[in-house]
Amino acid sequence: MFNLSFQDIHLAAQADNKENAIHQVANALNAAGYTQKGYVKGMLERETQSSTYLGNGIAIPHGTHATRDDVINTGVQVMQFPHGIPWDDNQTVYIVIGIAAKSDEHLNILHQLIPIISDEQRAGQMAKATSADELYRLLMHSQPPCPLDKTTITLNVDTHDLTTLQAVNIAHLQKNSAVNAEFIADVLARPPIHLGQGIWLSDSSQGNLRNVVAIARPKIAFSCDQQPVGLLLTIACIDDQLDNLLNHLSTLLQHSKGERLLRAPDSSTIIALLTTGIPQEQQETGALTADFVLPNEHGLHTRPSALLVNIIKQFSSHVTITPLDGNGVPIDGRKLMQVAGLGIKQGERIRFTATGSDAKDVLIAIESLFNNNLGEEIA
Repeated sequence: MFNLSFQDIHLAAQADNKENAIHQVANALNAAGYTQKGYVKGMLERETQSSTYLGNGIAIPHGTHATRDDVINTGVQVMQFPHGIPWDDNQTVYIVIGIAAKSDEHLNILHQLIPIISDEQRAGQMAKATSADELYRLLMHSQPPCPLDKTTITLNVDTHDLTTLQAVNIAHLQKNSAVNAEFIADVLARPPIHLGQGIWLSDSSQGNLRNVVAIARPKIAFSCDQQPVGLLLTIACIDDQLDNLLNHLSTLLQHSKGERLLRAPDSSTIIALLTTGIPQEQQETGALTADFVLPNEHGLHTRPSALLVNIIKQFSSHVTITPLDGNGVPIDGRKLMQVAGLGIKQGERIRFTATGSDAKDVLIAIESLFNNNLGEEIA
């Protein structure tokens, strides 16, 4: 996590507009020894290129590439404006996080911040915090990792034995320190449950240490107790974090769509089916996908992310964005905080999945944006 001290937090600040607020946070960066005085020019210029408002009353002003020479050390300053500041398009900001970064470090900082500040309830508490200690705890309290990613999914297992699939999943859970010996003994002692449509589930009330979902799918479906076996989920669960995933699984089964998990071409598609809420009427139209390689030298930072989100919002289709070289977990393409928080770097692959009546059109528009380097010059 990025370094933050109580001295980097400033409560009960006041400003009439965002320019004044940016000057204040720039002065704080300068006083903390992170920047030289000229850095504020880059922060103001950045705001004319693309708003640094992220949503939930939070903005993250930072300089342009041209003002990186004014950065002495990478760091942040957090300023609370409890009465709010008018930002752009009727937006109101309560928390301003000024970022100074010598290179692309700001992408790493942003990637760490996004899961925290995208929590609407926590953002509201940050705006009302009455002590640096309280705001520090709200900002620095780490979010639990995603319980399902590409590392916990195994496809094309060469077996006709449900126990082998179980062993593969247990190995992943152990590797992620999600279960102990009690869990393993209990799971192996009881057969998995057939949920229907070739999908099986195993879990235990004992020995759960973390929320993690492991999935194993055989190369060729087989039968067990006269029921088809096409996929096995083994779940370690300590709280309600997995509720949404299980609800998505239930929805697929209720609408007889379980085969989508069985014929998904890769782990990213499986993750999308289990983590992304796509309205049923859009599911029926089918999905179109397109993969691109990010050309931007400085990664998918705030400005190109904003351009991408604005393009997607012009269409009615539901669009998810999946970092193929990252954890493979899809996010909603209409949410700037989530897009900017992906931390995708130059040369990494991105998959866009569109469902809806104008799915083809939105993918064409995204392709055009990539062909124009997301509005930036390429070195």
